[in-house]
Amino acid sequence: MNPLISKNDLIKLGYKKHTAISIIQAVKKDLVYNKGVAFYNNRRLGLVPRESVENLIGVKLYEE
Repeated sequence: MNPLISKNDLIKLGYKKHTAISIIQAVKKDLVYNKGVAFYNNRRLGLVPRESVENLIGVKLYEE
């Protein structure tokens, strides 16, 4: 299982496009401002750690 996830992965899992984009943005904001990982303060970066997404939405993600 890939430790990184993108908006396209979330869309494949059933999330709507805008919701997937919002989740990725929220995770990036959390990583930059709460965890101090300045690497994610980049508009072009669209991959975030799967674990951070799971913590944000409160659901374990599985891919087929």
